[in-house]
Amino acid sequence: MKLIIAALTALTLTASPGASQTFETSAGPVKVERVVSGLENPWAFAFLPSGDLIITERPGRLRLFSEGRLSGPTEGLPDIRASGQGGLLDVAIAPDFGTSGKIYLSYASPVGFRSAQTRVSSARLDGPMLKDVTTVFTQEPAQSTSRHFGSRIVVADDASLFITVGDRGERPEAQNPATHQGSVIRVTADGAPHPDNPFVDGARGWRPEIFSYGHRNPQGAAMGDDGVLWTLSHGAKGGDEVNRVEAGKNYGWPAISYGRHYNGGRIGAGPRAPGMEQPVHFWDPSIAPSGLAIYEGDMFPEWRGDLFAGALKYQLISRLDMEGGRVVSEERLFKREFGRIRDVRVATDGAIWFATDSGDGGIYRISR
Repeated sequence: MKLIIAALTALTLTASPGASQTFETSAGPVKVERVVSGLENPWAFAFLPSGDLIITERPGRLRLFSEGRLSGPTEGLPDIRASGQGGLLDVAIAPDFGTSGKIYLSYASPVGFRSAQTRVSSARLDGPMLKDVTTVFTQEPAQSTSRHFGSRIVVADDASLFITVGDRGERPEAQNPATHQGSVIRVTADGAPHPDNPFVDGARGWRPEIFSYGHRNPQGAAMGDDGVLWTLSHGAKGGDEVNRVEAGKNYGWPAISYGRHYNGGRIGAGPRAPGMEQPVHFWDPSIAPSGLAIYEGDMFPEWRGDLFAGALKYQLISRLDMEGGRVVSEERLFKREFGRIRDVRVATDGAIWFATDSGDGGIYRISR
């Protein structure tokens, strides 16, 4: 990784960390310090094996952060449509990154003059360049809307990928597994439908890449050491959801919801219907959930097993206290202290990191 950063020296900027702040929490006092500055609408970041960061900015830039320095934009990105909620979105690291240099990126891929698709590509990080960019998944069909791309990537232990896709603003399609809209996708590392997918035989014309469906706009996803996949999905006016995602299950949108339409009207049949899954937790009013992390570190043993959800609307991190797969309480951290929180990750030392989504966004570290 040091060789990569050295190759970027001519493009680097110095990141100016801010002074740390101390907050009281259920785990005692914690310190929050700004580690990376000078980012424009960061959407996601990931830790490389070296401990360095790779960071996406929604307008279409990929940057590296190492030894206190933020690189210039990496070259070789695929075509990206940065419009509305679309742009360069999530980033994930392949399990064999140490030897392959492979990463995964999700983004809004342009189609024609106005349309776009959620797309995931793999690429090899080679100095200041991305090389061998290869499409792994493309959401079909394309839409002309500029919202609800979903786009979180979770890499499973078998190196397969879980990818979230929003309904793209076309609500009924989330109940139509013949399209990818409003679904969680599972594909192998080379993009083939995972052989364990529930509709892998393509019967009834259903998409073989679909793992689950009935999701509105899942912008948070994480998997714990137990292999269970969790997602966060935006509701409309209320009804943001935390879901424990299982193969073949229907999570209800828009047939059921705990929220209401923005005009106040009822959504579907209300909160329940036969054959549709209930969320493990929901927020009403909406917090506009974003990135999700499952805490399995050592720095905060009091929080082990809990979910940490970023929130855009109330500019906070929601800690969901988990017991036996249930949410027993919620702690709201740092409300309106740092801005819209877009992504949350846990480092190998157990510190919790988060990114703020603004024109002067940053990345912060929470520690003892």
